[in-house]
Amino acid sequence: MPRPNENGFADRRKAAEEAKKLLLKKFESAPKPDDPEMIAKRAEREALAAAREARRIEREQEKQEQAIRQKAEAEARAEAEAAAKAAKEAEAKAERDRRYAARKARKR
Repeated sequence: MPRPNENGFADRRKAAEEAKKLLLKKFESAPKPDDPEMIAKRAEREALAAAREARRIEREQEKQEQAIRQKAEAEARAEAEAAAKAAKEAEAKAERDRRYAARKARKR
């Protein structure tokens, strides 16, 4: 039982040739690299890339500055804690010395 819409070899070959011609026509009509429109698009892409790179560099600098600030804050906290600890130890030593002196005074 033959199919009514069956294409023969010649029909398929002709369709393939037409498709190739359409593709070639499409590529021939495409703008060339030295076309002013393409040059403008390329310049726009390069400008966008440069702006993106500048933003990336700015973010990196901000991260570095933030890290430096955090390090300085941590050092300041550590110094404050060390000073507080030293003051507490000095206070405890003074209290021990006072009690020792009082005990010595009672023995005399």
